[in-house]
Amino acid sequence: MEDIILKNVLINSVEHGGKANVNSVLGRILSENPKLKDSIRSVIEEIKENISRIEKNSLEEQEKMLKKFKVKKEHEKEQTLPDLQHATRGKVVMRMAPYPSGPLHIGNSRMVLLNDEYVKRYGGKLFLVYDDTIGSEEKFIIDEAYDMIKDSLVWLGVKVNSIFYKSDRMEIFYKNAEMFIKKELAYVCLCVVDQLRKLREEGNECSHRSNSVKENLSLWNRMLDGKLKEGEVVVRIKTDMKHPNPAFRDRVLLKITDRKHPRVGTKYKVWPSLEFSWAVDDYMLGITHVLRGKDLVIEDRMEEFIWEKLGWEKSHFVHYGMLNVEEAKLSKTESRKNIESGEYSGWDDPRTWTLQSLKRRGIQPKAIRKFILNMGMSLADVNVPAEILYAENRKIVDRIANRYFLMINPVAVKVRDAPKIKQAEAPLHPDFPKRGKRKIPVDLNELYVDKDDLERFDGQEIRLIDLFNVRVKGNSLEYVDKYLKPELKKIQWISKNKINIKLVMSDGSNKTAIAEPTIKNVNKDDIIQAMRVGFFRVDKNDKKEIVLYFAHK
Repeated sequence: MEDIILKNVLINSVEHGGKANVNSVLGRILSENPKLKDSIRSVIEEIKENISRIEKNSLEEQEKMLKKFKVKKEHEKEQTLPDLQHATRGKVVMRMAPYPSGPLHIGNSRMVLLNDEYVKRYGGKLFLVYDDTIGSEEKFIIDEAYDMIKDSLVWLGVKVNSIFYKSDRMEIFYKNAEMFIKKELAYVCLCVVDQLRKLREEGNECSHRSNSVKENLSLWNRMLDGKLKEGEVVVRIKTDMKHPNPAFRDRVLLKITDRKHPRVGTKYKVWPSLEFSWAVDDYMLGITHVLRGKDLVIEDRMEEFIWEKLGWEKSHFVHYGMLNVEEAKLSKTESRKNIESGEYSGWDDPRTWTLQSLKRRGIQPKAIRKFILNMGMSLADVNVPAEILYAENRKIVDRIANRYFLMINPVAVKVRDAPKIKQAEAPLHPDFPKRGKRKIPVDLNELYVDKDDLERFDGQEIRLIDLFNVRVKGNSLEYVDKYLKPELKKIQWISKNKINIKLVMSDGSNKTAIAEPTIKNVNKDDIIQAMRVGFFRVDKNDKKEIVLYFAHK
């Protein structure tokens, strides 16, 4: 662990001119070894100790120390994804099959980006297949989800070759269901749920399983004609009623539902199960490889069972474990309910963790891609802190984010014995001087500092960034001198013509803050860094109000 920490402290320090950031280093370390999150507090302490020791060395000395680790450059790093088995370049066809009960969230992005990466690697095709068969009453399709899913794919840089809707393919499913019945692979079952459950548990066949093809077709046509009601009848596939897994015994292929579909209304009353529609479409669309979570193994077996019975060529299944971001509750159903109740502001509320919400916070699509690919294709469930995603985002936005002074808990202070100064100059970005400077008005009769800074540094000499040095004495500051002293702690300040700001935080809460007047120059969608507060995306600046969405520290 010691070498991992030292190496990553050096990498971060060298990348930033000899100064390392604790959070950035932590993100790198957890990306390299997620198991260390179990001892995250001790890891942070060791990071701080290493930073303190390393920063005593010059940048040249740090670079020499880093060379000993033989760190590969970004373009030299090995691919994190294993090769696809049974894959031929130019002939790989894959599909994403999201259920449109809401937009894609951070967990869904794993399915999306893994498919995209493999298709690009093998020069194949990628289909978007909306899995919009009618599901449970609790988890239903919402009309706006279709476009939200498409928008997120475009934002992530995922190109699809064709788009399909299961709700447009119902006649195909009906045709295949009828074929199943004629081949005596399926039957129409009139058993009540409790009766059938008992038979399945005991491994006994129901009386309808031995119906003739003619009897089954008659019942099937009555289903299609609307002469049978929801809950009265289902179509079941004939498997092995002695199969060791009761859930595999005579599973449902199609059932009746009276609910209205957002695209096709009440045109269809009989809807296929997911595994039946998958089995038919994966074959019909020529899907060569299916990426899915390891929790869908029984669905795999059902698809394979159907393909074997019909002599169809099989797709190859590739599985991965579940991704869980510790700070996120990834439930579209729960998010929808909270939106309907008014607790959440919408699908882009930060608490939903949808891709719309991450975009609004200023999380970059390249950071999400890197975060997902670093997880690899492990079958183990991955439980990671959001900091790993934030560390990837920080690498991107740190370069583009101009700096501004902003305070959530400002306190008005008096500055004694200071020379008269009307204006201070500060770089928009300390690493890119050509980007220009902010000209900040100064009125020493109207100066604000952060309450925490005032309390933390009471009695100490500190530097007001890009202004001068002072000694903190209670609620006042005493001028010392203007000379740069590397050993002094630096704090931000705000003076004349302060701007009121609204902040939307990652927990959905709203906060008010003040900022330096130059922040008026920001544009909607800019990514900025409020110094010592964090990174924000500018959500609104209409000259009347500035609203910033918090990304991370």
